Amino acid sequence: MNLGVIKAYMKKEILELIRSKMIFMVYIMPSMILLLFGYGIRMEVTHARVLILDNDQSHFSRILIEKLSHSKYFNSKVSYMSENEALRSIKRAKTDILIIIPQSFQKRILHSQKSEIGVFIDGSFPLRATTMESYVQGVILNTAYEISSKYNINPKGLIKINNRNLFNQAMRDEDAIVPGLIGLVLLVAPAILAALLIVKEKERGTIFNFYSSEVTKIEFLTAKIIPAFFLHSLNIFILFLIAEYIFNVPFRGSFALYWFCSEVYILISLAIGMLVSVVTKRQIVAVVLTIIITIIPGFLYSGILMPISSMRGESYIEAHIFPVMYYNHIIYDTFLIGEGLASSKNVLFLSILFFYALILLLLGVLLLRKELK
Repeated sequence: MNLGVIKAYMKKEILELIRSKMIFMVYIMPSMILLLFGYGIRMEVTHARVLILDNDQSHFSRILIEKLSHSKYFNSKVSYMSENEALRSIKRAKTDILIIIPQSFQKRILHSQKSEIGVFIDGSFPLRATTMESYVQGVILNTAYEISSKYNINPKGLIKINNRNLFNQAMRDEDAIVPGLIGLVLLVAPAILAALLIVKEKERGTIFNFYSSEVTKIEFLTAKIIPAFFLHSLNIFILFLIAEYIFNVPFRGSFALYWFCSEVYILISLAIGMLVSVVTKRQIVAVVLTIIITIIPGFLYSGILMPISSMRGESYIEAHIFPVMYYNHIIYDTFLIGEGLASSKNVLFLSILFFYALILLLLGVLLLRKELK
């Protein structure tokens, strides 16, 4: 390779980025995405509107109501309206959860008889409804255990569950979302920049300088990718600082692994954008196609919103086709777990990322034509 040619092309690319002000977008867009989505995505449901119909008005029912009232997850209100009116309040979007405590609730429990509590949840948004259902079940089971222990009711077969959440004990949304967002940002931002590298030459006609010169395809692509690679490498540290000092996400793993894995991942992202730039002829087409290729898989198949292990069939296969899943697994490990290269799965996923980078870069070289079609 002719290093002089590569140096000249690199200088030209950097001047282009400065002149077009795109160099500011290299750092503004990733930081804005992380801040906006980091504060905006919330899996936790708080202050759900709970309407309680206490038809028993006993000591036990008041204990349950008190538990609900003192939880940050609920804004509870006791009412004595009819059940039909209460159900209508859910239809009118005035209530999220309706809890009906039946008559003889305390009496049946004291006699060790089966007693039921009616729980109606607004299921318009399934994920939110499932979360609220688990909260209500937790409060009811906790109350039942407390009453059983205190009043020695049916002690036989009584099971005490002492659960502990590992790696994210506080169940903070930031700890669960922000590391995954780094994977999304480092997939989207470098790819969009790389998608404009070659296609802009086609639009302006300057690509003919490459066609008519002795510059090889490898030299041309190397000179295009290196400036973008080094510019986005700085984002690895910027995003890390935002995660650590703004969102207070713990970091328990190896920073060297985080940095090295991210550099390989940026190469993959740049290679994706470069492939799009090679096959398209207009900048707007290149940008739109890159967004479709990166953002949709980045959200759906990265493990941010849905665990990969819970996927089935075609969705499970698709998740393993895109590199974001492999990168995010390593990133979550470096932030929350700290197993590092001692985990064979991390080593395997890092090898897969290497394979992706190599294949995509080779495809770019093969598909780039040094002639006018």
